[in-house]
Amino acid sequence: MASLARTAVRLHPRPGEPSAADSSFGGPLWWPAGEPWPACAVHADSTVDGASIVDVMARRRILAEAWARPRERGVNLLTAEEKVVVDRVDDGTPIVQDGPLPMVPVAQLYARDVPCLPRPDGADLLQVLWCPFDHEDDGYVPSTVLRWRVVAEVTDLLIDPPLPSAVDDNYLPQPCVLHPEEVTEYPAPHCLPAGLAREVREWEDRESARYQYDLSVAPGCKAGGYGPWSFSDPSPMSCPDCGADVEPLLTIASSEWDGVKSWQPLEDAEVVHPPYPAAHEPTMLSIGRGYNLQLYTCVASPAHRHVTNMQ
Repeated sequence: MASLARTAVRLHPRPGEPSAADSSFGGPLWWPAGEPWPACAVHADSTVDGASIVDVMARRRILAEAWARPRERGVNLLTAEEKVVVDRVDDGTPIVQDGPLPMVPVAQLYARDVPCLPRPDGADLLQVLWCPFDHEDDGYVPSTVLRWRVVAEVTDLLIDPPLPSAVDDNYLPQPCVLHPEEVTEYPAPHCLPAGLAREVREWEDRESARYQYDLSVAPGCKAGGYGPWSFSDPSPMSCPDCGADVEPLLTIASSEWDGVKSWQPLEDAEVVHPPYPAAHEPTMLSIGRGYNLQLYTCVASPAHRHVTNMQ
């Protein structure tokens, strides 16, 4: 198995107040003031069915406070005023977007925090933005934009980036600080050579162990490692610019762990969390039906266009 080992960096996002100088999910970006902000032309000058960012954040705050406060049996979780805001987000509202729809920051990774990132020469910062609505041509996931930067070259920061008139609340990340941790991964069982897969199954039977869920591919948001294939077998992917192979760059996950808690951080297991937000869903993102959005980069040149896949 040793030759198949890969290093991945589990990012461990947890709700906080990151600055533009921090690696983060959903935090402000180290963005040059003179550089145009990415926008989605597909949803330009259209009516989108969603909610304002203000309402989405208010809904999250309301639910967190409501679940945390004591109440007697039979008492409604929400007040009438709170329910109006929550329902407005849950039901969605047709909202007009004038002009191109500004994308929202999803992730920012400094090389000092994630040194294993495959990156263009000289670049020491990766930024990921997306359109906060599904795109049919991208497989019914948000359309993503990547920016590689040299931090020292950005001296005048953009303070107030443009905001979309509405978002799908599943695609607005809660601001999170990161706690990177390097781990070693191995291929999922169905990606192993047949003979080795058989040996692994025999080892599992002898040791009463679970290779796939406990030892192979780490769940959650991470950089590098192996792709978390789930509802389909791995399919060939190649660089759209040069045709070379691609490798996992970043996994944006709906949850950090699931019912199998062997990957649950000890720090999270020891803390008593309120019902909302759930400890294993810190970013409050939901990809498809709780899947992962995988970003792959060209092995020949990370500067080439990336490839996405939902699993």
